[in-house]
Amino acid sequence: MKVLQLIAAALIGAVSSAPSGAHHCLGPKCAPESDALTARGLENLKAFTARKGYTNTTCTLEKAVVRKEWSTLCDSEKKAYIDAVQCLAKLPPKTPASLAAGVKNRYDDLVATHINQTLSIHGTGNFLSWHRYFTWAYEHILQTECGYNGTQPYYNWPWWAADPLRAPNFDGSDLSMSGDGKYVAGRNDTCVPFPAACGVRLPPGNGGGCVKSGPFKDWQVNLGPVAPVLTNFTANPSPDGLGYNPRCLRRDISQAAASGWTKDSDVATLITNADTSYNFSTTMQGDFLAGYLGVHTAGHFTIGGDPGGDLFASPGDPMFFLHHSMIDRTWWTWQNQDLENRLYAIGATITTNNSPPSRNATLDDIIGLGNVGFPELTIREASNTLGGPFCYIYK
Repeated sequence: MKVLQLIAAALIGAVSSAPSGAHHCLGPKCAPESDALTARGLENLKAFTARKGYTNTTCTLEKAVVRKEWSTLCDSEKKAYIDAVQCLAKLPPKTPASLAAGVKNRYDDLVATHINQTLSIHGTGNFLSWHRYFTWAYEHILQTECGYNGTQPYYNWPWWAADPLRAPNFDGSDLSMSGDGKYVAGRNDTCVPFPAACGVRLPPGNGGGCVKSGPFKDWQVNLGPVAPVLTNFTANPSPDGLGYNPRCLRRDISQAAASGWTKDSDVATLITNADTSYNFSTTMQGDFLAGYLGVHTAGHFTIGGDPGGDLFASPGDPMFFLHHSMIDRTWWTWQNQDLENRLYAIGATITTNNSPPSRNATLDDIIGLGNVGFPELTIREASNTLGGPFCYIYK
């Protein structure tokens, strides 16, 4: 466990400054810049496909499904999504117990795959494409194995950055993704990446314990932790985090992480200032030596807890997929600003933060999802939401 924590620390890096101040806006009016960029990008995509056509003749903009922000879903859509997620935890797994003894259901297949591949899908040229395929596969499983008729919703960070607990997905109601954990007093700051290398100190929130309300208050986490952020954690019986370790879902929702690094200005600046795929991806994941946590890491620490704050096992919290759908939306928006040069742009190498030094990633590199049960794709195939197996856009 300690070795993997050290590796995770090397991946995450060392951060050296505090977040910028919070704003006080909540809801759709709180992302005028980033949402305008998304809308402009969609218009660019319409013009681009009118000129260039489609790589997949079965998918057009008219046929593409639309992914939406959680708060814009009607009650029946939210209930259907929640039911489908809970359904996955009742279906048998595809991962052999000999490979991961802790995998007990279909949902765990996804968590185990992320744990297994963590050190080859972060800080690498396939970070964005791999997680796009992973999130799409999750959406597809919900639809084909649990009867879900909707699309994968996302969590628009800027809308709720000032107070994430007021976001409809975190409010703890029956139509939420559940709220915060029970309050645990006497906790120290959360150190990123971990106490021995405390670059960023996030003060404890009002949670830290088992989720106390909403549809996932009885959710069972089976895998991990591998790189826990909570000090009072239950260690996994296997050093790789794949042993059976049943426990409650814990959260410590962090306003400091949300308001510090996921505001509208953070997202808009990321999209407008990153001129290459490498700059976009690395800034999104965090420029820690420059004191920037990045929307990716800050989004994970907004959820926090166990396993939400664990780099490896974070998909064990169902909020992971709403967060990563927003990661994908932000990439999609960046791509759409200059489709001629960005649709198939790629940067970084095939090793985490190029350590050890390795070749550059290419569009022909293969990405796979292990025992989740989907065929391998090239990064090229996973770069276009209207190509490969995909056919979706964002609002």
